[in-house]
Amino acid sequence: AWKRWDSVAKPLRSLGVLEEAIASAAGIFGTWQVDFGKKAVVILCADNGIVEEGISQTGKEVTAVVTSNFTRGDSCVCLMAESAGVEKELCGLEEKYPLIHKNVRCGTRNFLKEPALTEEETVQALEIGIDLVKDLKNQGYGLIATGEMGIGNTTTSSAVVSAALKLDPYLVTGRGAGLDSPGLLRKISVIRQGILLHQPDPEDGIDILSKVGGLDLAGMAGVFLGGALYRVPIVIDGFISGAAALMAQRIFPACAGYMLASHTSSEPAGHLLLEALHKKAAISAGLCLGEGTGAAALMPLLDMALRIYREMSTFKEIQIEDYKPLK
Repeated sequence: AWKRWDSVAKPLRSLGVLEEAIASAAGIFGTWQVDFGKKAVVILCADNGIVEEGISQTGKEVTAVVTSNFTRGDSCVCLMAESAGVEKELCGLEEKYPLIHKNVRCGTRNFLKEPALTEEETVQALEIGIDLVKDLKNQGYGLIATGEMGIGNTTTSSAVVSAALKLDPYLVTGRGAGLDSPGLLRKISVIRQGILLHQPDPEDGIDILSKVGGLDLAGMAGVFLGGALYRVPIVIDGFISGAAALMAQRIFPACAGYMLASHTSSEPAGHLLLEALHKKAAISAGLCLGEGTGAAALMPLLDMALRIYREMSTFKEIQIEDYKPLK
């Protein structure tokens, strides 16, 4: 793949991360002749019990409202995906949502009072994500973006990142959908107390997810694991998706090789997650919306890069000397 890129009649490596993404996809597919086929954004939806602690500007009932919007195509990620020619795949992880593939339980528990999930529930959610990738690949999808909807999931994401990277919650916790300063301090305190209470193992993704995570995070982590199992590139969205990717890496380190990073989230831990996953983002635009919007935004850029990779003339074809890397 790199030999092909370097033969294309343009300055060497001048498309930066986009060239790296196409080369990574070649490694995943096992051929330099990259073809993504159909593309999808998978949106995992679930409630989070930690909302009871006042860590969000809105109540958990908003999760159901926005999820309903997804079914009608009336949301930011749906409109962006439609513009990019990307299909959406909705997955609810509890019984009240009409878009359910499989039900795990009715919402994630409040981790300030008890573990968020049992180990069995966490594994079940992971398996749902893995199976989603299997089903999509069988339908001809070769590139999958990750999205989510779950009021309170910036808190669960900050908790799992804090536990995994062994950093104080203050360093990895942001305002989410718009908390004021007292609300942010409350959010940090809740995360700190939850980690102190449950003592999740920093190296054990299942343990972290079950103690301070959530169903949406576990389902997304399963999508990343499914990418490695079924050889499909999975696009990381922003902070929440990145937290799920980190959990997948903790469960199976090699799965990071099957991930592509879309953008650097403006949440405090956005860059820390990419460093931990050894990824470089293609987009830096101050995005922090979630839902899979940043991952959807990457899709047209990858299409553009792939067209250059596959169709542009080579130095040999236009009869000029190849560019040589400078020492």
